[in-house]
Amino acid sequence: MNQELSQDLITADESQRALAGKYLSFMLQGEEYGVRILKVREIIALQAVTPLPRMPEYVRGVINLRGRIIPIADLRLKLGMQAPADSSHTCIIVLEVEGAAEGEVCLTGCVVDTVSEVLDIEAHQVEPPPRFGSSISNDYILGLGKIAEKQKVIALIDIDKVLSNDESIEQAREVSDESTESCA
Repeated sequence: MNQELSQDLITADESQRALAGKYLSFMLQGEEYGVRILKVREIIALQAVTPLPRMPEYVRGVINLRGRIIPIADLRLKLGMQAPADSSHTCIIVLEVEGAAEGEVCLTGCVVDTVSEVLDIEAHQVEPPPRFGSSISNDYILGLGKIAEKQKVIALIDIDKVLSNDESIEQAREVSDESTESCA
């Protein structure tokens, strides 16, 4: 029993160390979230999005970003939130996410309310996501970052799990692949 507990503590410590690093923080409906900075390609102002037919509400469509067609998802809607009207602070975070094929990396834009800052989160500041029982999935949450100096907690999002293996995003990527390569 003691050995099992010891192994669980070692595994939890390794998980915390693996989650330590720099995160881009952003706001969604007044709450702060973070995504690994290594996933961020760039941040751009909200621009006109070309809608695609037969897509769910959270897939806004595609944009032409310097000759590359990039699918755009509204992260608020994708995470089950209400999307407020866009403001002058609303922006698109262009992210590198895992594609459908193994080793494939694709660019996808995510609409967020505003970008906050880059946070350096250390291992001791990361807690595992809470468990709500078997009927509620929190697979897309890597952990919770405790930011002591601001007395707040931010959810660290696994953007690959949020956007990968999403049939609608894959369809938007296929449209973009017909005109340019959005995946490598």
